[in-house]
Parts: sequence; structure tokens; C-alpha cells
Amino acid sequence: MIEARKAAYAIRGKHLLSEASLTLQPGSVVGLIGPNGAGKSTLLRLLTGELKPTSGEILIDGRKMSSLAPGELSRRRAVVAQSTPLSFPFTVLEVVLLGVTVPGFGISRPGAQAAALDALRTVGLGRFEDRLYTELSGGERQRVHIARALCQLATAKRPYGETAALLLDEPTSSLDLAHQGMVLGEARRQARMGRAVLAILHDLNLAALYADVVVLLSAGRIVAMGTAAEVMRDDLLSEVYGCELRTNVTPANGAPFVLPSAPAMHA
Repeated sequence: MIEARKAAYAIRGKHLLSEASLTLQPGSVVGLIGPNGAGKSTLLRLLTGELKPTSGEILIDGRKMSSLAPGELSRRRAVVAQSTPLSFPFTVLEVVLLGVTVPGFGISRPGAQAAALDALRTVGLGRFEDRLYTELSGGERQRVHIARALCQLATAKRPYGETAALLLDEPTSSLDLAHQGMVLGEARRQARMGRAVLAILHDLNLAALYADVVVLLSAGRIVAMGTAAEVMRDDLLSEVYGCELRTNVTPANGAPFVLPSAPAMHA
């Protein structure tokens, strides 16, 4: 379990996040939504341990995250950032293997490669292992980093009961509809395997379809938390996003709109 207790973060006197409290439970997918600048990425970076709160605390299985050594932290959570600049001509396989080349994993090279190839197949990039990362499209690069995180979770040796978490910052931003469903379907599968999952999502429809818990941020504060039905109310969304939003209503001009099919586990 990863827990934020009244976590706040400020830089040069500006508060980017104020008294955020939430819990990432194993077996659950949390969807983090809100407008640009709401504090979503800041909250995620606190939950990953990349940032330390200026007040409040972040706990993992009851321990302060700041007390964990980098090697221990890497076996407990895998992170996919919003963007990951990489200009060196690494192969796709080499990038995915970055998720396991840390002290303490103790996995053989053949075992690591097998896990990496399996992760690539999971994200639809089978047989891409020898391609150069720098020659891939934006969506393909994004899936390579998701494969890296999956490989990291699959190979880390954790004691029984220790939390493993997958933390994703806008994992579908460069993906087409089919690959959006593939990636978020895998996020749900990771939750069914007992992992805690958090994903920042700008597409409210995807958040409603795939998240067990939706957390809405506005101006650095959590303003609502609950099921999609509880959080995605017309009045609340309209106020937070600064435009009129209505749920489950056909556009007034009769224009078509397209929604992905709900996954089976939410049927």
C-alpha cells in the first residue's frame, strides 16, 4: 500500500500541491484526472519517491518512502513518466532491460531478456527488440517504456506481502484507440495480479472505463475521490475544467462521438 498523508509540495514559495491524502491499494486502479496545472504530475512524483513532500508524508507499507534505498524502491514500484528523452541509439531491447539493471534484482541475463521480450509482446511490440529506439514513432516509444516498467515488476524479487506498484503519467497520450485499450487493459491485469496501479489520464471516458477509483485534482488540491459515477458530475467537472461539461449526453449539433467498448471486468 502506498499512502499520501496530507502531502504538500512547494517550490520557491509556490504551492503546487496542498494536503493531498489518498491510498493506492493492491488490486485497484486509481485514475488521476484534472486540468493542466492541477498538480497531477507533482502528486505522482511524490508517490514515486522522486520528490519529497515539503510537508506531510508518503508511506509505502507503513514506512516513509524517503527511508528506502534506491534499489529497494526500484523493486517496489515501476514508473512511466510523461516523457523520457533518450537520444542515444539504444535498441528497443536495451531500453526495456534498463528496468532490471539495478542492484538487488539478481536475475540472469537470459532470464532478463526473456522477461523483456515477454513485456514487449504484451504491449504489441513483439519482434521490435532489435529496432533502434530513436527510429520509433512517439506511440511506439511510449509502449517501449511501458514494457520497461512491466519487465521491472515481473523480475523484481519481493518478499511476500510487499507492495508492488505501477505508476503511469499519461500512458495513453500518444496511442491510438486499439493501443489505449491494450495498455489500460494491461494496467487492469496488473491490478488483478495484486499490484497497486495509478494512471494520470486526460481522457475522462478512459478513466471512467478502467479506474476503480477516480481522483479529481484542481489547483493543487484533491476536490473529489470515489467511483467514476460519484466524481464525474456535470456541475463538478464544469467548475474544475472551466467549461460546460455534461456526462452521457449526445452533442447538441448531432455530431457523432466515439467511445471505446467497456472492458469485460466492468460489464
